[in-house]
Amino acid sequence: MEKIPRLALFPATSEINGQGHLVIGGCDAVQLAGDFGTPLYVFDEADLRGKCQEFKEKFGHHYGDVAVIYAAKAFINRSLATLLKEEGLGLDVVSAGEMSIAHSVSFPMENVYFHGNNKSADELRLALDWFAGRIVVDNYYELGILAGLAKEQGYIPDVLLRIAPGIDPHTHKFITTGIIDSKFGFLLSSAEQAVDQALESPHLNLVGLHMHIGSLLFETEPYEKSVRVVLEFAARMKEKYGFELQELDVGGGYAIQYTVDRPAPDINIYAQSIAAAIIGQCRKLKLDLPKLVIEPGRSVVGRAGVALYRIGAIKDIPGVRRYVSVDGGMADNIRPALYEAKYEALLANKATQYDSEKITVAGRFCESGDILIKDINLPPAASGDIMAIPACGAYCIAMASNYNAALKPAIVMVQDGRARLVRRRETYSDLTRSDVV
Repeated sequence: MEKIPRLALFPATSEINGQGHLVIGGCDAVQLAGDFGTPLYVFDEADLRGKCQEFKEKFGHHYGDVAVIYAAKAFINRSLATLLKEEGLGLDVVSAGEMSIAHSVSFPMENVYFHGNNKSADELRLALDWFAGRIVVDNYYELGILAGLAKEQGYIPDVLLRIAPGIDPHTHKFITTGIIDSKFGFLLSSAEQAVDQALESPHLNLVGLHMHIGSLLFETEPYEKSVRVVLEFAARMKEKYGFELQELDVGGGYAIQYTVDRPAPDINIYAQSIAAAIIGQCRKLKLDLPKLVIEPGRSVVGRAGVALYRIGAIKDIPGVRRYVSVDGGMADNIRPALYEAKYEALLANKATQYDSEKITVAGRFCESGDILIKDINLPPAASGDIMAIPACGAYCIAMASNYNAALKPAIVMVQDGRARLVRRRETYSDLTRSDVV
């Protein structure tokens, strides 16, 4: 039976109770759906905190000076930002909006790294006003704007230059970011001028280099190759301009397991590989070891989040397919429609029953492409059943929309049998709040 391996895709505290119900963080998923409504996103606080600690411990074991900076684009709200602050992580933000969430909970701004390929002058000004710890400069346009703003405000920010190392990360083209044909970062062939320009500016303090080669990387070789390429560049910049590499930010992209047939590498595998590549290359090039910065996002929150839906209409097409529709879909999880992401599922109220029928899980939105899972074997599904889809903590809520004027779902955090609401469900009045008539 498949229910046992599928359970491993859910948060670490997940189990099946005597009623055959899925339990997350000590809370019955069926009861959660009844109490808070569906669609509902459930986050396991113990799983979240455990991943934060695991990244710090495993990378710290292999490398002396490491900063773990959570990539907020995967998902961020005030409760999660508070938890990350408590766990001692920094924050990688890509907009003034994400930065404002951090600021609203008094997140230590010196631990905030500001990314983005087209930051506006207003956003950069805000980062300077709030003393963001690092600004990761993506292009010459931004380099000039930032230097001018820093001069106006009389504050010298610490900056990193984002480098595109030109390495294929072997992942989906939509989440590949470090190749030559990418909108992100300075190409190696032209980055030397950026280093020269940043070092020459009295209003900028160039402390390091950044790279992020893609997401959902199941292999470590692309990291190793990228590290070698970027450190070779750093060595050339030291020889030519006296540039001292104080920080090397290798980004994120660490994979998680979405389906039973594709396990992800243990965090320790990434940590050992990346640390060895840096240490070996620095020794070869006679460079001092820089501070290592990593930016996990999905790999911190992905497994901790579970989406709960209630089944509604069921459509049988004899000899073709059985569509089981749920009360959510591409408005709260666009990943399957966007880049054919794969998921598993359990019926939370029938978790111990035999997987006897093949179904396709359809969303409720008016698009033929609104399919969450195609062809999965589950127990006989009926209207009113609660479907639980694991590994929904990353990029589902962050990319959610009001398509078809849908209400964005509520979010709860669970721990030790207690559930607390961390985002209320939207109301119909929320849909028109910004309208001007």
